[in-house]
Amino acid sequence: MFEGLIDRFQIIRRKVLGYGRITKSEMEIILKDIRITLLEADVNYKVVKDFINDLGKKCEELELSKTLKPGDIIIKAVFEELVLLLGKVPQRIEFKKDGYTIISLIGLQGTGKTTTAAKLALKYKKKNPLLVPADIKRPAAFEQLNLLAERVNIPVCPFQGDSAIRTVKKAKELALEQGYGLVIVDTAGRLHIDEELVQELIDINKAVSPDYQLLVADGMSGQDAVSQATVFKEKIDLNGAILTKMDGDAKGGAALSITRAANVPIFYVGTGEDLNGIEEFYPDRMAQRIMGMGDIASLVEKVKIVEDEIGQKKLRKKMMKGELNFEDFLTQLRAVKKLGPLSKLAAMIPGAKESDVDENEMKKIEAIINSMTKKERFNPEIINGSRKRRIAAGSGTQIRDINQLLKQFDYARDLLKKMGKGKMPKNFPFKM
Repeated sequence: MFEGLIDRFQIIRRKVLGYGRITKSEMEIILKDIRITLLEADVNYKVVKDFINDLGKKCEELELSKTLKPGDIIIKAVFEELVLLLGKVPQRIEFKKDGYTIISLIGLQGTGKTTTAAKLALKYKKKNPLLVPADIKRPAAFEQLNLLAERVNIPVCPFQGDSAIRTVKKAKELALEQGYGLVIVDTAGRLHIDEELVQELIDINKAVSPDYQLLVADGMSGQDAVSQATVFKEKIDLNGAILTKMDGDAKGGAALSITRAANVPIFYVGTGEDLNGIEEFYPDRMAQRIMGMGDIASLVEKVKIVEDEIGQKKLRKKMMKGELNFEDFLTQLRAVKKLGPLSKLAAMIPGAKESDVDENEMKKIEAIINSMTKKERFNPEIINGSRKRRIAAGSGTQIRDINQLLKQFDYARDLLKKMGKGKMPKNFPFKM
């Protein structure tokens, strides 16, 4: 996410921290570097201008000449301005204690509204959600929503003929009758915003009075996402936005512009094709990532999910006794994969980048373990030459890959056992 932007900000960060003192001349260079970085990330030019002006005024008041570490103070100021630019405080859906909450997803074709509807339903499954197909224009839109709903076991309101209005009214009736706590309306989209689309959305608003109207915008579209937010905000009003495809090559322009330029706060970001791939948006955490400071809070939350799923306490005892086997490792690997690509998790570590993790290497390890028999997973020491040849053939790898994995695994198991006894080896010769 934003790897190019993050790389540029890390260069700026190192440059700023390298200054022994910061005069007006150095400050002008810093502001120029930040301005160019934001413009190259496709941030709205008016937003960039305001951001640089605000940052410049803030830095003028810091009395940098009186501190021994002026670089640290500048970095702190940049971070604080980024948080303000991204929205300052996280936005949350406030669910009604009695009755149901209605979320209407709007946006153009191809932004991922239908998939986002299913993602939100899965995220808030405990709220007993109901998905509503209100797109009568796009071929197979109803079928797509049904297929996604089946994957997450979420009910879909029956389509009422060729009328989106009758369908949303029916959904409202069902919510009252059957006690649904959340109604998610997947509205129609167009290739561009036209009068017909706007009128249809106005009619849906009159029919069901949604609690939240959220724009679903392609995070890779940059300024187009900001333009869409501005027009929709003007025509039908918006409560917020969801930026999709943020796991791709998004430069960051949409995320850094949309709140300030269109007055539309970001509620969620889509982080992958998997239906678990949606995250609440935290301005401070996103600013940390952009500044190369990592996102430890999000990483800890994800790790807790994995720990609960694999029974971490029981597994930790096995590890400290040196009883870890490939079956345990495979269980851990599968649980971690549910959180998304490992490269995305690595990017949450301060100073690390997505490119620091080789996803192909992890896939190779998983293929090797999957090619083992259950007996071999529980007892790696029985894997002899003939078994290695069979495993290599089954996993599409070389025998040397099998040998390397076994050697690393044996060392790691012995290391953990020694650590459990309070001992620590002098060196760790293998790259894990």
